[in-house]
Amino acid sequence: MKAAACLMAAAITLSSCIGSFGLFNKVLDWNKGLSNKFVNEVVFILISPAYAVCGVVDLLVLNTVEFWSGSNPIAKVGSVQNVWGQDGRLYAVKTLEDGYEVTKPTGEKVIFTYDERLKSWSMEADGQQRELFRFNDDGTIQAMLPNGERKDISLNEEGVYSLHMAMNDGLFFAAR
Repeated sequence: MKAAACLMAAAITLSSCIGSFGLFNKVLDWNKGLSNKFVNEVVFILISPAYAVCGVVDLLVLNTVEFWSGSNPIAKVGSVQNVWGQDGRLYAVKTLEDGYEVTKPTGEKVIFTYDERLKSWSMEADGQQRELFRFNDDGTIQAMLPNGERKDISLNEEGVYSLHMAMNDGLFFAAR
């Protein structure tokens, strides 16, 4: 019993993982998808032990597996979700083993893939593939600009602003 307790404590404290809490979020998304807010609340109260169990399973098992393996054990490869875009149109997003396939309302497909070896995300559209960005070891990203240059960006407001400036040749329009 002591060995099991020590092993569990080590798994939690040494993994340094936050994880995506996939199981907990699946239950939450299902609950949010019910007919109205009052039904959501009643169901939430009734199944609150399920939230606790899912949270503990995510914390102790699934997030640790996700951290060490690099993949979410709950993610369903091949599942498709319909997502409303900011343009008001419906897009189909299919989960791939290493990324996502987005089908536009016009039927065109754009594929986003993650390369674990390079720690980079790429995009393939119209038969052409281009790298979008890489994760650097120092916590920054290396963005690939449309002109072919690479730019290291810190993940904060200044970094995002400098990326906007670089992508738009120094022009940045603010909106309220």
